[in-house]
Amino acid sequence: MPNPLPLDFGLFGRLRRDAGADWDRYVNHRFVRALGAGTLPRPAFQHYLKQDYLFLIQFARAYALAGYKSATLAELRAAASSVSAIVDVEMPLHVGYCAEWGLSEADMQAEPEALETIAYTRFVLERGLAGDRLDLEAALIPCIAGYAEIAAGLRADPATRTGDNPYAAWIEAYAGPDYVAVAANAIEAMDRMGQARGAAARYPDLLATFRAATRLEAAFWEMGWLAGTGPC
Repeated sequence: MPNPLPLDFGLFGRLRRDAGADWDRYVNHRFVRALGAGTLPRPAFQHYLKQDYLFLIQFARAYALAGYKSATLAELRAAASSVSAIVDVEMPLHVGYCAEWGLSEADMQAEPEALETIAYTRFVLERGLAGDRLDLEAALIPCIAGYAEIAAGLRADPATRTGDNPYAAWIEAYAGPDYVAVAANAIEAMDRMGQARGAAARYPDLLATFRAATRLEAAFWEMGWLAGTGPC
């Protein structure tokens, strides 16, 4: 069955292709490969989960900013829906999932933000503050689409452990139809936004933002990896 995620579609597809090795280092990071193999050390995943909780708070703020930067009511509604989805749906699910790994919400709230978390999330917010909605989308889309691509790739990889893999639920959550639909909609919405906001003339700046966000995603994986394995 063909992957329903439109990875080669429109503006995102061009950005993804032109990001080249940066994108590959993100979606095929050793943290990702270890998730698929089921060999990622538990402390690495727990550290990632705690930082991801803090990351989601800042991403909700970024979508609130997207609402302010919206030019149409449809864009405003989409941004408001994203804020609600993160705060009212994704974060409670994340808290419930983390409880299975011995992490309470109080634990995550007390966790200081890692430098990598600060660098990534504040970069996204800065691009939204300094630019328009399209600049912000170029910083947001690597996370949204990248996680769907990563999970779909792991699900399709014969080397991925199934059944007894402790990370199987994580993989299925991001490879499932609900999340794939979210990612596909974001890709298509970005293309429409690009057409309305002159993406062709602005492409070098958009690519610079996209590549920086992609590198910051890879650094986020590396942060988790080093927390559980040490620098080796």
